[in-house]
Amino acid sequence: MARKHGRTPLQWYTMDLHIHTPASSDYQQKGVEYLDILKQAESQGLDMIAFTDHNTVAGYRHLMEEIDQLELLEKLNRLLPEEKRRLTEYRRLLHKILVLPGFEFTATFGFHILGIFSPDKPVREIEHILLNLQIPAEHLDDGSVTVGASSDVLTAYREINDAGGLVIAAHANSGNGVAMRGFPFGGQTKIAFTQDVNLHALEVTDLSKGRRSTQSFFSGTKPEYPRQMHCIQGSDAHRLEMEPQRKKNLGVGDRATEVRLQKVSFDDLKGLFISNDFARTRPHRHKAEPAFDFIQAAREEGANIVQDFHESIATRGGKLYAVIADVCAFANTNGGTLYIGLIDNPSRPISGVQSSEQAISQLEKEIGKRISPPLNCTIDAHVLNGKHIVRILVPRGVDSPYAVDDSKIYLRTEAETGLAVRDEIVEMVLRGRKESIVPSTSTSDDENIPDKNEELQPRTGVEIVSVEERSGVPYYTVRDLRNGNVVKNVTQKSARKLWHQAISRYSKLSGDFSKARIDWQGDLGMLHRQKRGKNVYYDLVQRMSDGNYRTYFGVTEDGIHGDWQKIVEDDQ
Repeated sequence: MARKHGRTPLQWYTMDLHIHTPASSDYQQKGVEYLDILKQAESQGLDMIAFTDHNTVAGYRHLMEEIDQLELLEKLNRLLPEEKRRLTEYRRLLHKILVLPGFEFTATFGFHILGIFSPDKPVREIEHILLNLQIPAEHLDDGSVTVGASSDVLTAYREINDAGGLVIAAHANSGNGVAMRGFPFGGQTKIAFTQDVNLHALEVTDLSKGRRSTQSFFSGTKPEYPRQMHCIQGSDAHRLEMEPQRKKNLGVGDRATEVRLQKVSFDDLKGLFISNDFARTRPHRHKAEPAFDFIQAAREEGANIVQDFHESIATRGGKLYAVIADVCAFANTNGGTLYIGLIDNPSRPISGVQSSEQAISQLEKEIGKRISPPLNCTIDAHVLNGKHIVRILVPRGVDSPYAVDDSKIYLRTEAETGLAVRDEIVEMVLRGRKESIVPSTSTSDDENIPDKNEELQPRTGVEIVSVEERSGVPYYTVRDLRNGNVVKNVTQKSARKLWHQAISRYSKLSGDFSKARIDWQGDLGMLHRQKRGKNVYYDLVQRMSDGNYRTYFGVTEDGIHGDWQKIVEDDQ
């Protein structure tokens, strides 16, 4: 159980990890020196920057070579006054700003990937990585965007990570980004490019801009993108300052990120990116703008598959047990965050916890004692509107299934925690075995291609696959559309909440949809629409080529895609 005691307090620092220098062939200003870049970083209040020239580390090398030359002249007592001034300024700025070496690699299909390293990493070793990624030796100093045939995205991720670097998908949602829209590659490839285990973060151009932002999309709530991703922003500066006539051409620090660290160091930064604490990153804001409050933002977003809220951990009334069950469910699903001391209704007052230290101790003890196998959670304390809030960061477990009191196995479905049934437990065991053998990095769209009907099915909710009666009791086979798990022998009595609602609605249908009042869009139709709290749920029907029908219940907006979107839009 991880807990923070006797450690240096975390502080917010500002960084820009995507800065080009004159070593990039497409740099936009002439006469810019490396000292000028450091001065501009200082004027923008940056604590950490990275030189990430195109397919080269020459920019960082030139910086270090100039400083080395000045220090050699100093040692030989041959420094001219102007050279002495430059060296003094370099030392002052480098004491104030951490400069990291790196590059922006161009993978096959033109995708851009940032590789960023510790300043202790020798430049020659970084150049060797570029050679391994098929950058021709004779073009290693060119700084060109186009390098001909290079390595694929997943190979680049692996090579950079294996060499100890940070792997960041550059401007992922924009041009040359692995998550940009409109690029003609298959869904499985896009999933692999944004969920790969060697990828540490996504650089985006719309950090924290609401529900439809890239960060929101990769929050772990999408069924096909279950891994929550760290997201940052960077300037991608090819000049010192923003171009007045073309404001998309940003300067150093014009689009920066704030990160909460113990100190400014590469190791601390990498530690953040390999953690499951997603509240220690925020867009850099000017002093006149209000600070970003991650707890309030989470509260406004509400409970979902990766976060929930509990007002109390009192033993009486089962409140503490509900928290432990959620921890277990998150570990067995996608991981997640629990907030103790408030509910997710922003209009309701915050109760807080009386003693955060006491609450943390109690939670550590209960989680350690009641959940098996051991689960390494992080528990910390925060303050919101003067009230103490406790946060539990639950990782996606590496040894599932996890159980409460050795026998109760919980799963998370949408915003609900429920007991897992036999087929789900079997699936967890099989998943754990598969992941422990060898992680798949295949991006071939020829593998496991679903048929057209499978591609059309929604991505959330429940499908009633079949029903059979035994001794007067209907037994249902249901498919969880989020993960594709098929669960058999479900009765209305044994079904968890979402399944129970689906079975109840299904049992009221006649099955003859040809006579029902349904607004069809081709072979797709809507049976029912219901708003519950902040969410809208849809019951949908799909007409098959053989004359049968498939029915889907409790589909959320996250599960609507493709041709289903037309039906939803027409209903609004």
